[in-house]
Amino acid sequence: MRTVCGFGRAVQALVGRRPLAVDGVRPLVARGLPLLSTGPGDQVRDGVRLDQVDATTCGSAVLVALSAWASAAELERLDPGGADPVVGGVRQGFGARYDARQKQVHRETNRLWPQALGTTPWGMVGWLTRNVPAAGRYRVRLVDDSSAQDLRPLVAEVVAALTAGRPVPVLVGTVVPRHWCLALTVGDGGHWNVYEPTSGQVRAVDPELVGRRALAPVLGFDRLHAVLSPRG
Repeated sequence: MRTVCGFGRAVQALVGRRPLAVDGVRPLVARGLPLLSTGPGDQVRDGVRLDQVDATTCGSAVLVALSAWASAAELERLDPGGADPVVGGVRQGFGARYDARQKQVHRETNRLWPQALGTTPWGMVGWLTRNVPAAGRYRVRLVDDSSAQDLRPLVAEVVAALTAGRPVPVLVGTVVPRHWCLALTVGDGGHWNVYEPTSGQVRAVDPELVGRRALAPVLGFDRLHAVLSPRG
């Protein structure tokens, strides 16, 4: 059974829209100061678990992590150094700044789309284009995970991007899209090291699980709906 995005990808194929070639994915000109480590494990900074602040901000947590990967300004915003400011009699440490930043990004990515429904792929791309040009250009790549013909180039796209040091946001769900994660690197045995923001962990994901529609044990939901693929 196709997912919602799988039907969208099938329509694209019918009208002759093909995936872009994976050749020519370039590394970033400059690297930021990453929040996340690239190996599997809990993601903690200043004693704060780097998880999503609420049930609707998985996309925002992914965007903050990708922004820090590409631009030092993101981490400097979250961890400016010096004494923590006091706001309303409450000391604002790293955790408060990190939560507030996710909520700010969520507002900025959802200009028309209801915040309660999370963040659309097009909202994610638009925010990156406006706010983090150092991350390079991304495009929305819908996925039909019921089609081996569609998955082969998709996996090649993701591997090419990760090998070039370009993280790839991935959207998973049931028959409808539900949850954003961030593929960071290709790890041991060809596994993808993927940040899963509900747990605040980087987890090793066997890409063969995409074709089996069995991602839930590692990413929370079985089906892959879309990725944000770097463009050059």
